[in-house]
Amino acid sequence: MAVAAHNADVAIDPRGESTRARILDSAEYLFSEQGMNGASLRTIVAHAGVNTAAVHYHFGSKQGLLEAVFARRILPMAEERLELLADCRAGEDRPPLLHQIITAFLEPGMRGRHGGATFARLRARMAADASDETRKLMAHYFDSSSAKFLDALADALPDLPARDLHWRFHYLLATMVYTMANPGRIQALTDNSCDPSDTDASLAYLVPYLAQCFQADPISEAPVRLDRKTNTHNSSTN
Repeated sequence: MAVAAHNADVAIDPRGESTRARILDSAEYLFSEQGMNGASLRTIVAHAGVNTAAVHYHFGSKQGLLEAVFARRILPMAEERLELLADCRAGEDRPPLLHQIITAFLEPGMRGRHGGATFARLRARMAADASDETRKLMAHYFDSSSAKFLDALADALPDLPARDLHWRFHYLLATMVYTMANPGRIQALTDNSCDPSDTDASLAYLVPYLAQCFQADPISEAPVRLDRKTNTHNSSTN
């Protein structure tokens, strides 16, 4: 959903938290629509109804602004994911453990509490950006929580080779981001009978589908597993 430009004629405190939030909202929207290089600082401040000095005061630079956009969304999302993951356990009165783990990963982002489709589009753009700065930013904010989910999935699927696990987790990320970032595609194909904004319906189809993907026969020839205590997981596209 488009973020409306703010009225520059309204008096605001350039150092206040409301100004900071306005800048973040505008930057997130414009970065998602135009990319990091396409959205100029001038365009962002005009959209937010502030001046460049306010951006420098709150964020220091355009790169600092991008990092703040990520931190605002990813830190609470990761915290919620890990809280849900900690509650995942096998039990007769609970969904299958694999379903619980997948849901714990997907639901916080798909519920729209952490930027929704706008932030998903930004994540998709960032994932396609091959610059070192972008890769480092994605790794900084995503790798730690992703590694914990990879460990949980490995424990739930002890016979799945590590290579298969990593590829399937990568496809989980791609499926999630595309579903959120481009909801209009399936709506157009199905005459709106499938609506990704209906999170309950999306999860009802997506979780069993992804669980079946994880449970499929391995592609790797030998069940070689990485030592998760000594190897880092490089899955920074989520």
